[in-house]
Amino acid sequence: MLRRITVVFVGLLLLILAASTADAQSALAGVVRDASGGVLPGVTVEAASPALIEQVRSVITDDAGQYRIVDLRPGVYKLTFTLPGFGTVTREKIELISNFTATINGELRVGAV
Repeated sequence: MLRRITVVFVGLLLLILAASTADAQSALAGVVRDASGGVLPGVTVEAASPALIEQVRSVITDDAGQYRIVDLRPGVYKLTFTLPGFGTVTREKIELISNFTATINGELRVGAV
């Protein structure tokens, strides 16, 4: 009987922890443009943080130059924007808190040929 109560208690505790972790998810979003203000589709945007299990998560900007990286744990992130023919841009020390979407826009300049 005591074992069954312990199993039920541990199960409930795990459910509570899982629910609180799901509520604590944050995101990074923004638009990537060139120096003239035109949107840039196809830019690789990487978010790196020790808070991520996989250490780095990446997405590609859409036709409107927009990106969104979701389900991020609270922590400090580094964003890197890359596109062939353009210089790489890095934004560091972006602190995400729980249940927050940080808007981080990028501007890429044409790189050396």
